[in-house]
Amino acid sequence: MLYERQILGSLTNPELPKHVAVMLDGNRRWAEKNFGAKPRVGHTAGGRKIHEFLGWCDELGIPVVTLYMLSIDNLTKRSDEELSDLLRIIGEVATDLANAKKWRVRLVGDRSALPENLRDVIENAERETKDLDGLHVNLAVAYGGRNEIAEAVKALLQKHSNEGSSIDSLVEKLTPELITEHLYTTGQPDPDLIIRTSGEQRLSGFLLWQSSNSELYFEEALWPDFRRVDFLRALRAFGKRRRRFGA
Repeated sequence: MLYERQILGSLTNPELPKHVAVMLDGNRRWAEKNFGAKPRVGHTAGGRKIHEFLGWCDELGIPVVTLYMLSIDNLTKRSDEELSDLLRIIGEVATDLANAKKWRVRLVGDRSALPENLRDVIENAERETKDLDGLHVNLAVAYGGRNEIAEAVKALLQKHSNEGSSIDSLVEKLTPELITEHLYTTGQPDPDLIIRTSGEQRLSGFLLWQSSNSELYFEEALWPDFRRVDFLRALRAFGKRRRRFGA
């Protein structure tokens, strides 16, 4: 459409984010609003939207995308029926991404908290796509920001213990950069832009460490209704912001 082309024409490569993180919010409300249906209808629609969204990112040359699909709290706070449906849909998404053979998949979350069958499916997608050159897709599943930081510190302590280093030695070496090396997203740039759909305006523990300098964009559309034009508007808003990086 003409409006989309106008927005696209206003975007320039240097203004585009290198890492976009998206909180895929509003699936349950979408199901209720459109059909009065069970949450699985919304989660299914949300899962289908992912492939389309990654295609938009691919077209624009955005190299890293993180998709917040399931929080660590969701594993205990959702009903058994909804959680079962959601885990199945996440597995289907991971398999579809692997079968597309276009994008590299990484699981970002607490692997030990996941049911073994889902962990196997996502890790298989990681193996099958690890040598691809395309867009890097992080699936944030069983993810919690505080949990990630705690796990990073544990891994750091364990590493230095295995090397025979003392606590005093670690204290001298400890820097934010050292902790960053042990996060789930190690080796990747921090997100430049975090988008949350559904109108909610909070991070809900998403990428707490990595989001210190991220630009936030809150979109009213529910995730299954999120359109390419909505994404382009978010990118346009990002390009117009003066990034201060904590200053």
